[in-house]
Amino acid sequence: MKYIDAHSHVWTPDTKAYPLGPGQRRFNMSPKSFTDDELLALAGPVGVNRVVLIQMSFYAYDNSYMLDAIHKRPKAFVGVAVIDEDGRRPDVEMIKLKGMGVSGFRIYPKNRKKDDWLGSDGMHTMWTAAAKENLQMCCLMDADELPALDRMCRNFPDTPVVIDHLCRIGVSGKIDPKEVKALCDMARHKNVTVKVSAFYALGKKQAPYHDLGPMIKQVYDAFGPERLMWATDCPFQAEKGHTYKESIDLIKNGLAFLSADDKEHLLRKTAERVFFSGK
Repeated sequence: MKYIDAHSHVWTPDTKAYPLGPGQRRFNMSPKSFTDDELLALAGPVGVNRVVLIQMSFYAYDNSYMLDAIHKRPKAFVGVAVIDEDGRRPDVEMIKLKGMGVSGFRIYPKNRKKDDWLGSDGMHTMWTAAAKENLQMCCLMDADELPALDRMCRNFPDTPVVIDHLCRIGVSGKIDPKEVKALCDMARHKNVTVKVSAFYALGKKQAPYHDLGPMIKQVYDAFGPERLMWATDCPFQAEKGHTYKESIDLIKNGLAFLSADDKEHLLRKTAERVFFSGK
C-alpha cells in the first residue's frame, strides 16, 4: 500500500523568486530549506507517494511556491492555501485556487477572541463557497476554540471541515480529558474529519508516542477510521530530533486497536477522499 501524508509544509531558500511575506525574515526559516524534493526524499522511503501541502506562514497569502510544486507534480501533491478572509471576494479566490490544485483553506483564530474567531462576514462567505465547491476548511486551533467551530458547523452543516493535529491537545505536555471529550463531541457533525498528526509536539513528545494511544483511541471510537487521517507536520518533527519514520510507525505498528482496514483509512483512504477526490 502506498500512503498519503495529509499535512506537510514546503519552502525554498530562493527568496528572490519567492519573496517572504510582510514581517518575515530569512532567519525565521528553520530549516533554511525544505523544498518539495527534500520532502519526497524523506517520504518516499517509508512508502508515502502523495502529500497534502499546507501553505507555509513565511509566504502569508502568496501561495506561489506551493502552487508551483503542485504544478510540477500534480499526481503527488494537492494544496491547502491561505487567503485573506477579509479580501473583497474570497469566494472567487477560492474557486480560482481550486482550479490550480487546491483542495482546502487553512483558517486559524489569529488575534480574534476564541469565541468569535469564525464570526466575520468574509469567513461566512468562505464557508458558503466551501460547501458549494467541496473545499475543506482546515482548522489550526486549540480545544478551547471548539465551541465557536461547533456553532459554525451547525450553521453550515454542508461545509467540509478538517481539524488539524488532534486539535493540538497535549501541546502543554498534559492531555486533558475534558479537551479530548470536546474534540470527540465534534463527531456529531458528519462533515468533520480529524488529522491524527504532529505526534512530536503532543503529550510526552517522545517516540514511539505510545502515551498518545488512549487519546487516539477515544477519537477513533468517536469518529471512526473513515474520518481520521495520518500526517506528519513535516519538517518540524525533524527540527526537534524526531524522524519521519517514527511518525508513520505509530499508525503502522504502535496502536493495537487498529485493524489492517483501519490503517488503510488512516494512511490513505480518508485523505484520498477528503483531499484527492478531484484528482
